[in-house]
Amino acid sequence: MVRQITKDDMYDAVAPDDFASMIEVDRYGARASAFNKIIAATHDHFWDPLDKKYIDFDEPFDIENTPLIPEDFVPALQTKLVDEHLKGKERTRFINEVARWQLSAILHGEQGALSLSASLVHVLRDQGAQEYAANQAREEARHVTAFSKYIESRWGSPLPCGPTLKNLLTEMVNAPEVYKKIVGMQMLVEGLAMGAFATFFKESNDPVMRHLMQLVMTDEAFHHKFGKIWADRTVPHLTEDEHNIVEDWAAECFQTLLFNLVNPEQMKELYADFGLDWEEVMAAFLEAATDDERRQRMEESTDIFRVLIKTLLNAGIITDRTKDVYATYVNMEELKSEGDVMVGDAIAEEGIVFLQKVNFGKDDTSYSLAQAATAAE
Repeated sequence: MVRQITKDDMYDAVAPDDFASMIEVDRYGARASAFNKIIAATHDHFWDPLDKKYIDFDEPFDIENTPLIPEDFVPALQTKLVDEHLKGKERTRFINEVARWQLSAILHGEQGALSLSASLVHVLRDQGAQEYAANQAREEARHVTAFSKYIESRWGSPLPCGPTLKNLLTEMVNAPEVYKKIVGMQMLVEGLAMGAFATFFKESNDPVMRHLMQLVMTDEAFHHKFGKIWADRTVPHLTEDEHNIVEDWAAECFQTLLFNLVNPEQMKELYADFGLDWEEVMAAFLEAATDDERRQRMEESTDIFRVLIKTLLNAGIITDRTKDVYATYVNMEELKSEGDVMVGDAIAEEGIVFLQKVNFGKDDTSYSLAQAATAAE
């Protein structure tokens, strides 16, 4: 029997095939209010990826001669082997193919979020939680369309999902445990995504990519708040045994992503296309990717793993039992002192102003992310 670690009735869940529970008369009278403000705010950040008044994927970009992202976004170029192997236009093509791989991974992650949100609709009994999950599924669906359109406009088609990400997404989507879905997707993957989106928004050379990232962040920031509400309502009430289960699973996912997400083995075909042996690149990576190098990289506020750690720390999921897993790379006290404000919130707020202007001719937001953060209080 599945052990559901839930402490609040609004996260009560049934088996995916237990539709009979969804049409019990008493269920229709139960609706938590914690998600009402987030649900009501959806019109403030509505956008349509197929409507050019929101974003125009036909805007040109000289992908043959201009790198989409800075060189320091490409870990392989920090190794002597790859750096000396790639020159001129071939170097630019490599950078842009790495960007293609990164954006393809984001696309696959958005599909995972779509499928996972839909799976929550099938198991959550509370009407408010169920409506929120259905609404998120709709928003993730437009992200899938948007990233598909962007990748098509620049390369024609996406690249396959790397094995590590594929396995993790599959585990989360198919997991019968609600905590794995919420911690895994709404906190870990959304935390990674917010860091990645913020980085692309600030550093990409393509205006269309920057605009796409901001539009997606207007949705994802609210999705991240859903995870925060779960943490606020659940984590303080876990038994020691239950907390250990959640904490250990989160730490395991973190280490899997940290050591494998950009592992050359995940990108064998890409390296082969440039005459590079992935195992030789791996050896060069192992030489260059020291704990000191990772620690220096995670000093950046938009580093995806720093954002992920901050998400788990603020949720109360990291304790003295596992803090050493993360403290190797970041100053935990410094991270804690930064408070609840997440990287990307300000970018998302600006995006909502743009959308309200397009949708309603308004120049100010009627609902802010700060309000969303306190929606459960």
